[in-house]
Amino acid sequence: MYEKDGRRFYVVDGHIHLWDGSPANQRNKYGAGWIQCFYDYHKGLSPEEWLWSKDKFERYEVDDLLRDVFEEGHVDVGIFLPTILSEFFVNGFHRHEEAIALRDAYPDKIILNGAWDPRDGEAGLERFEEEARRLGYRGVKLYTAEWRDGSKGYSLTDPMSYRYLEKCQELGVTNIHVHKGPTVWPLNRDAFDVHDIDDVATAFPDLNFIVEHIGLPRLEDFCWIATQESNVYAGMAVAMPFIHGRPRYFAQIMGELIYWLGEDKILFASDYAIWHPKWLVEKFVDFQIPADMQSEYGTISDEAKAKILGLNAARLYDLPVPDGVAGAPRHLAEV
Repeated sequence: MYEKDGRRFYVVDGHIHLWDGSPANQRNKYGAGWIQCFYDYHKGLSPEEWLWSKDKFERYEVDDLLRDVFEEGHVDVGIFLPTILSEFFVNGFHRHEEAIALRDAYPDKIILNGAWDPRDGEAGLERFEEEARRLGYRGVKLYTAEWRDGSKGYSLTDPMSYRYLEKCQELGVTNIHVHKGPTVWPLNRDAFDVHDIDDVATAFPDLNFIVEHIGLPRLEDFCWIATQESNVYAGMAVAMPFIHGRPRYFAQIMGELIYWLGEDKILFASDYAIWHPKWLVEKFVDFQIPADMQSEYGTISDEAKAKILGLNAARLYDLPVPDGVAGAPRHLAEV
């Protein structure tokens, strides 16, 4: 819980990782390039005092995550969004078994989501169903630009994608987090295009589509889609760190999102370990739209900040919110 000037903020980090990008796990030059691209984002958008060495960034310890996210980072609940990348990393990028163990050890702090790829066909669908039932998934992370057996991406509108989404609906896996943002080398930018969100959001109104990285650099396209689709949400990973180096750009992003989507459909995310949640949370609570931009974008209220930092995600994941939290409606608070 983060408290500032008598205000208590319940924080749900909607996008955290436990990864292995170490040289020992890199399958090829693409794995090496992938983690280097992540590290370049880390160096380019973090305050200097929060920079890590390359070797720590490639593979950090479980204790690092627990300290950084929950002890120091003000996060009450963190949501694991696994990225598989089996063609780039020998054992995959996501440390799956360790993530399961962490979730089991800290069930009130960690939500473990799954992942699927429609190119795995019916056999993959059966594996996903078994795993979702066994591990109690409430959401999945989808990477439409991931390479697989010569294919360099897929669309959510593909027939087999529909089969997997139907299965999610059947299983109650209602939160569909989809990477639709800046490309990571060597993946293709066009495979992250947001256009397929429009179709599936209409087709599956009972599912929530959280567009991770808010479609950047296609923010305008995303906003038009999310305006007409009530079940499309903005995941703020990658957008959040601009609050440090490009605060006016961040103000523009926030102003556009609140104007088009409203404050109830925006979710805080750090993308840990690319960025540390502590400085992101603190800077966001202190942030305000610059005065010369307020005639167009207005201001961000404490109530809106509270929703974005945690209450919106709490609603999607049915999380209990402690009493006394800024902006919490009665039905979300513990009695």
